[in-house]
Amino acid sequence: MERITKWITLGIVAMALVLGANNAFAQEAGDNADEPPEQDDVSKALDSTATQWSFQFAWQGTDWKDDIVNGEPRRPGHDNFVQLRVVAPFVFDKFTLLPRLTLRHYENEQTGKSGLGNTELFGLIIPKKWDWGNGRMGLGPLVTLPGNKDVARDEWGYGFAAAVVNTSGKWFYGLLFTQSWRAVDPNNLPAGTSDTNPLGIAPFLNYQLGGGWYIGNGDMVIQYDWDSDKVYMPIGVRIGKVIPGKKGSWNAYAEIQTSLIYDNWPGSAKDTSIRLNLTKTLPVGF
Repeated sequence: MERITKWITLGIVAMALVLGANNAFAQEAGDNADEPPEQDDVSKALDSTATQWSFQFAWQGTDWKDDIVNGEPRRPGHDNFVQLRVVAPFVFDKFTLLPRLTLRHYENEQTGKSGLGNTELFGLIIPKKWDWGNGRMGLGPLVTLPGNKDVARDEWGYGFAAAVVNTSGKWFYGLLFTQSWRAVDPNNLPAGTSDTNPLGIAPFLNYQLGGGWYIGNGDMVIQYDWDSDKVYMPIGVRIGKVIPGKKGSWNAYAEIQTSLIYDNWPGSAKDTSIRLNLTKTLPVGF
């Protein structure tokens, strides 16, 4: 319980820091504005919490670390996957609901097996008071559906997630927290003493280079395993380009990652992963 309290407290502090940075930026912009500040086309295309439709297609290939951990060879994860992610906005008077459906088809080159992983459905709830125009904060339930037993767990999972994002000048940054129970990928982490999956903390930072180009740290999900009390931290870089249009934008990027903190991590660890992505966003009334 003390560890849970510690991590929740750290998450609240981190969110408060992001919100504090936003408030300082808003004061610099002036307190007499009639309308809240809005995001530019580039930062909006990068923002998974923006009120818009989003259709994402991605491919990722991964090579895994093969070192020794706890006296045994480290288990590799799945080599490749293709991903389809759809976000559908529902706007109400007092809040916005952003259901996000993620499907992944995994391939394991070592076993020759492939199939659908645990499909994820996450509903981000953003109260109007938590949306300040160029950023917002929200939380909501998370459900994972049974997947192909050759590449995933054939069971249901559940949990919650929270996000806070902000835009300041050419910077777009934020945090995403996820916690779930059951339906953890057995190739990612050996079964522990409970159904509690690792806590996921994903900080992201993007900087606009001009002409729609941007650079960022990518899909950097730090994991904390409650059973072993160990931490895994990847590190990477993402380079992409946003092409705005009259109705929505295209976002294409390439990303490379490796593992930064993994020595005592009991699960799989990336040696090198490469991701290619193409996303189309559309306004609510397209």
